[in-house]
Amino acid sequence: MFNSAYRGRFAPSPTGPLHPGSLLAALGSWLLARHAGGAWGIRIEDVDPPRTVPGAIAGQLATLQAFGLNSDFPVVHQSQRDALYQAAIDRLLAQDLAFACHCSRSDLAGQHGIHHRCVAQAERPTPAIRLRVPPGSVVTFEDGLRGSIQQDVHAEVGDFVLRRADGCWAYQLAVVVDDHAQGITDVVRGADLLDSTPRQILLQQALGLPTPRYLHLPLLLDAQGHKLSKSGAAAPVDPAAPLPALQQTWAWLGQEPAALAGSAAVPEWLERAVTHFDPARLPPHDIVITPLG
Repeated sequence: MFNSAYRGRFAPSPTGPLHPGSLLAALGSWLLARHAGGAWGIRIEDVDPPRTVPGAIAGQLATLQAFGLNSDFPVVHQSQRDALYQAAIDRLLAQDLAFACHCSRSDLAGQHGIHHRCVAQAERPTPAIRLRVPPGSVVTFEDGLRGSIQQDVHAEVGDFVLRRADGCWAYQLAVVVDDHAQGITDVVRGADLLDSTPRQILLQQALGLPTPRYLHLPLLLDAQGHKLSKSGAAAPVDPAAPLPALQQTWAWLGQEPAALAGSAAVPEWLERAVTHFDPARLPPHDIVITPLG
């Protein structure tokens, strides 16, 4: 029986095979959920068809299964949830909290890419939809690992996109709608998404939705300080040899490697990991590594 007060998730985008940074986010979110006695699930964030790599979804799910990280509830595919996203957009438009925008990136260049008012030179066949972010829209939240975070969303981001001009749903809208629809109480993900969180909190407030707890795990960086990424062709983890990668990821998460040494199989390793996991040991800083591969 899971603790209903905690429900977490791992939400990869299908832009390539899972790499060590992906495994860190998956394992870290899974361990935090299990430590709290909560449920954990998988959501495929495939709302951007041009970036979706054929076969990536099946490959990612198979890799997670090989590492013993199985979803406790049905896997959700964002590409199948258009009606939910449209309903949220319609609600915001009806309340004048969102608006149609014909501005292109070149139109906004003179405003440093930040939208505070429409300056479109021409109308688009299909305008984008943006959330209104009025002056004074300052968001402060407590990150579970990094402490108090504050952002002036009006000054630093401006009115942000909910549906793109090409018709694709923006990440900010999809993640907020899905986290609520799935009852997610704790969002654990990589620190590259830390700057997105204030936008998501503003959108939750506009939609009248509760705000989950947030914790942003450290990123894995290469020797040049670049984040390991699927789009950057980071070496994928090997589903045929899960234990070495799990053990290395455990160490990157700040845990004691010797505590799990000698585990002969993935289920045993994961069971012992839950017992020995200490959230207080999670590193609050990014990690420069030599990638597995």
